[in-house]
Order: sequence, then structure tokens, then C-alpha cells
Amino acid sequence: MKQITLAIAFQMAFTTSVLAQDYDKGLAAYQAGDYATALQEWRPLAEQGNAIAQTDLGFMYQSGKGVLQDDAEAVKWYRMAAEQGFAYAQGNLGLMYSEGNGVTQDDAEAAKWTRMAAVQGNAQAQFNLALMYRNGKGVLQDYAEAAKWWRMAAEQGDAEAQNSLGWNYRKGFGVLQDYAEAVKWYRMAAEQGHTKAQNNLGAMYHEGSGGLEDNITAHMWYNIASANGNKYGGENRDIIAKEMTSEDILKAQAMARECMSSNYKKCGY
Repeated sequence: MKQITLAIAFQMAFTTSVLAQDYDKGLAAYQAGDYATALQEWRPLAEQGNAIAQTDLGFMYQSGKGVLQDDAEAVKWYRMAAEQGFAYAQGNLGLMYSEGNGVTQDDAEAAKWTRMAAVQGNAQAQFNLALMYRNGKGVLQDYAEAAKWWRMAAEQGDAEAQNSLGWNYRKGFGVLQDYAEAVKWYRMAAEQGHTKAQNNLGAMYHEGSGGLEDNITAHMWYNIASANGNKYGGENRDIIAKEMTSEDILKAQAMARECMSSNYKKCGY
């Protein structure tokens, strides 16, 4: 499941410029690590019913920043914002129910709140709802529904959803098996630095799925995944290296350097 992070102020309009200024002061303080000042600015806004401030106050209680860590208090503030229809808070509340933090664990409640956020276009909630459908938690297991919600998040640029959608196309879960589509979505995630997608993309070229066999490109992606901390990337790179000539390995290594130094804009395509 995607974890909870701080809410983003622009997701909801403030009613007055004064409130926006107060929020911004709190945000600047929070980003500077001055949690006491952030709390001082945000709590009055939250108590006045501002859903963004309520959500961020909930996050502070959940993470124990500026206050004693208290999941139940976090849930209280998330719920206030969620009941106003704030998607970010709905998604956070869904995750609290899913993990049983501050509330009794309840998959059905988790799915309910997550869906509310997902239908509003919240990519984090869309990703989590897809996981629920894949695993049959709080909803009937349905790979097609999982793929649908992953696609929505993927089309918003969510790298984890892109990687998951690539997996669906690679395995034929919830969609017709399509290696070209799998590569497309893996590549989108890989070019954002998603290490699992980098390793998965390497595997597609290594296996030759859909006629794509290319050990040099496979080695490149495995090597990049390994450099970014993915242990399977390193293991797979060493396996495929045994099938390659020294000249091909040097070429793959040069391609990996160019790919990373160009911020994934020049990756040997």
C-alpha cells in the first residue's frame, strides 16, 4: 500500500488570502523542520474546519512530528477532512483502516474510504484500491478492476502503478497479455527511477518476451537497477553476463552510464 504523506495545499482552495497565508507559514515552517510553528499555524485552521489543515494535522499526529505520536488522534483529524469530501484525507483514512492504525482494522471500511478518494482522481488511492482488488481485501478479487485502477494512476504518472500495470500486461492478469504494452509501462516507470520496473524491463529483454531478446539492453537495465539499490538487478546482471562477450558487457555498461547521466533520456533505444 502507498503510505501517507503530507497533504498538498493547492489541492483545495482557501476561502480567504489570510487563511492561505497562515497555511503557507505553517508549510514553510514544516519544511524547515520547525514543527512547533507549523502546529501553531495549522491547528487554528483545522479547528475552523479547513480540510487541508486537518489532514496535515492528522499526518503530524501519525508521524509524531511536533506532537506525541497518536494514531487515534490522526484518525480523528483525517475523518473530519474526509467527511468534507477531501480526497487526500479519504485516502489516508482508508489506509489507517487497512493497517489498523488508530482504529480497528477493517478491510471494508478501508475500501470504502479509498474508493471515495480514488473516484476523485487521487492517484495514491487509485493505486491502493487496485491492490485491494488484486488481493481481494475489502472487495471481491477482480484482476480487471485492479488493472483499471492501476491504469488511472499510471496515466497520472504514478511510477508504482505503471510498474504494476506493466506486470498485468506481462502476465495477462485483468487484461489481454501484451508484451509491447508491458514494456511501455515498465519503461515509463523505469525512466522515473523505479528500481523494480528497471529490473522488470531488464527481464523482458533477457527473456525475449514478444521477440524483444537483447542481452545488451537487458544488462543495461539490470545494471541500472542494481546501481539504484535493487538487489535482484545485481543478481540478474551477473547471471546474464555469463551469456555475453566481454565486448557486449562493456557496451552495456557504457549504455547504462549514458542512460543514468542523461536522467533516463538516452537509454539506448
